[in-house]
Amino acid sequence: MQPFTLLIKPSGSDCNVDCTYCFYKCRAPEVGQGRQRMSEEVLERLVKDYLGLRFQLSGFAWQGGEPTLMGLDFYQKAVELQKKYGVAGQEVGNSLQTNALLVNNAEWGRFLHENKFLLGISIDGPKELHDHYRLDLGGHGTWDRVLRAIDCCREHQVEFNTLTLVNRLTADHPDEVFDFLIGLGERYLQFIPCVEVDPRTGQIADFSVTPQQYGDFQCRIFDRWLQFGPQRLSVRDFDSVLSHCISGHHSICTFDRQCSQYIVVEHTGDVFPCDFFVEPKWRLGNILQTPIEQLAVCAQKKTFARKKQNLANKCLVCRHLAVCRGGCMKDRAPFDPDNYGRESYFCESYRRFFDYAMPRFLQVAAQIRSGALVRPPQLT
Repeated sequence: MQPFTLLIKPSGSDCNVDCTYCFYKCRAPEVGQGRQRMSEEVLERLVKDYLGLRFQLSGFAWQGGEPTLMGLDFYQKAVELQKKYGVAGQEVGNSLQTNALLVNNAEWGRFLHENKFLLGISIDGPKELHDHYRLDLGGHGTWDRVLRAIDCCREHQVEFNTLTLVNRLTADHPDEVFDFLIGLGERYLQFIPCVEVDPRTGQIADFSVTPQQYGDFQCRIFDRWLQFGPQRLSVRDFDSVLSHCISGHHSICTFDRQCSQYIVVEHTGDVFPCDFFVEPKWRLGNILQTPIEQLAVCAQKKTFARKKQNLANKCLVCRHLAVCRGGCMKDRAPFDPDNYGRESYFCESYRRFFDYAMPRFLQVAAQIRSGALVRPPQLT
């Protein structure tokens, strides 16, 4: 069996902040509302079944909503179960994608450090950019509390990277965002383009980045990355393009040939092929009824994986097809919700970016192959 990662939503869509652009707000009610918590029964089953597959590296990616709402006891239990069901020589990795508001004390800091959790901390740049959309349930900005959490991580030597949403506002400030993140001392960056459909109008939501904005943003961040030094700074999308230039394989699913790098386990134990497609028609089953091993290779999962190959004619004749593969299916779905065969919302962005950057990507790749340049290790 091809190894895969578990993307786990122990608190479902439940969250302690109220981001304007939250993708759950643009999803059907089936994703759940209010308090959602994974039971110990579901937790033990997923750890036992997944580690029982005996992958050399077993990756547990805890996400949400906000996964820290589960409380520290939940993750202590998860680690205990990983030790119970793991075997000698089996490497286990835990990552936690968080808004970081609750990761602000020594107890969390010590646990995360001692158990080698990798944190992905959501932060959109300087205070005025971050607090525009990332508000708490009372309508107050969260930037100051995120910075306190980052200080806590530094104090306890917790490894973390940053995740930044490129939205209608931040897209116009690539230099300010880049300088801020580098000023934090951060050397592992993720930039995620923000686009959603407003369920009230059926149109692209106002906070969404435009294709032109995102293309320009990527090009400017690429220039800053080269100036700073690819050997000193990891940008997730750029790492994937370099990986493709060197080996022919991407490290992220956005540009991969098929959507099959992970499966999603919701708090109920329901399993889906992707966190952007947690909807009834793509439900694979429930781990309390069917082993993860069977769900990961079921016919419905294979059907979903192959859907990415439903490329638009425009993609088939594009000079960047090999590296782009039509982008993420999520960005095709609003325009073709049945087959995902339309061009991506970000088609213009990717053409501009790859036209601009591919010659220099190939130069950097050649330097890496020759040993003249050593990249920083990639984080997942």
